Amino acid sequence: MIELDSRIEQAARRMMGRLDTLADCTDGPGLTRLPFTPAHRAAVTMVTGWMREAGLATGLDAAGTLVGRRAGPDGARALLIGSHLDTVRNAGRFDGAFGVLAGIAAMEVLDAVALPFAVEVLGFGDEEGVRFPVTLTGSRALAGRLDAATLADAYDADGISFADALADFGGDAGAIATLARDPAGVLAYVEPHIEQGPVLERAGRRIGVVSAINGATRMRFVVLGRAGHSGTEPMAGRRDALAAAAEMVGAIRAVGLAHASLTATVGQMSVLPGAANVVPGEVRFSLDLRAPDDTLRERALAEIRQALDTIAQAHHVVCQGEIVHEAAAARCDPDWQQRLHRAASALGEPTMTLSSGAGHDAMVMGTLGPVAMIFARCRDGLSHHPDEFLSLEDGTATLRVLVRALLDLRG
Repeated sequence: MIELDSRIEQAARRMMGRLDTLADCTDGPGLTRLPFTPAHRAAVTMVTGWMREAGLATGLDAAGTLVGRRAGPDGARALLIGSHLDTVRNAGRFDGAFGVLAGIAAMEVLDAVALPFAVEVLGFGDEEGVRFPVTLTGSRALAGRLDAATLADAYDADGISFADALADFGGDAGAIATLARDPAGVLAYVEPHIEQGPVLERAGRRIGVVSAINGATRMRFVVLGRAGHSGTEPMAGRRDALAAAAEMVGAIRAVGLAHASLTATVGQMSVLPGAANVVPGEVRFSLDLRAPDDTLRERALAEIRQALDTIAQAHHVVCQGEIVHEAAAARCDPDWQQRLHRAASALGEPTMTLSSGAGHDAMVMGTLGPVAMIFARCRDGLSHHPDEFLSLEDGTATLRVLVRALLDLRG
């Protein structure tokens, strides 16, 4: 056990150093690594080398996912471990990349240990959906949930199509349908990840076991009133779209506060005509609604829509809304949750169960088999930001739990 602990500590130090090195693969500003770009190519080259050092056979699949495989006994199912290599613009260095490098580190620790299953470490290329108006393309391809029609109209801001960018990168959009895995060959999908939130830090825990990835509804609302002269339009007779919208934002916040596991966010708003001396005649705003339970999310959405209708009537305006994105909550496998808790407990590492408010590749991998996520504490809960930070101690603790869980799978 002492030797195993030493190997884990060494592998964790390499992992954390590699995360720093990988952050140099950027097209700027800061750390910006969008799919199928030179920075992404440099990252794949770098991570491929680390996979091979860990004894993994490597390849890039048709969707741009880097795959490192350790073979198991004949006919054995594969345990999939991974996350994504792309980033948002001006990102932190741990979101996504930590999960890929943790998988590699675990294989380094266990290189001399016989496992009754194969292992594949996955580095998905397009999770964030920043360059193209599609997301989770690598994981959706493996899960058999990526329709070619979804990609047909996907272009970036420079007019480059997803298919062309992927082809230049070495992939093939026309072959994506062939990537769908047979669930009979998959043991589980495990995704180590930084929490991207403050719950673990506030609870004084380094490790979290994820119960579910929140479902999400995104909407666009437009409030239609009547523009008028700010000096001559009497207050009592106005159909002020912004006054109504302001109350609507407050009502949305109230619904979010009324349910402990729900988040309700208005992140965008535009006011027309946008002149200081004109009563606003039109306001557009967004809604992002998330919950770990779809029934709760649907009930909250109904409450919000009812509140907005009531406010609209009181202000003599019209409120129209449309859903622009909807994703169901993804439950993590109960047995795997217990396995991760047991592994941590055996190591004397306190854990807690929590849901994920952010989306992950794990959301779509459940069609292939059990899905699990292990969260590592991140400082101040900060993510998608250059100051995103995972300590060596917390990274080591997460790797230790992952390795112990894999060893326990031997039976």
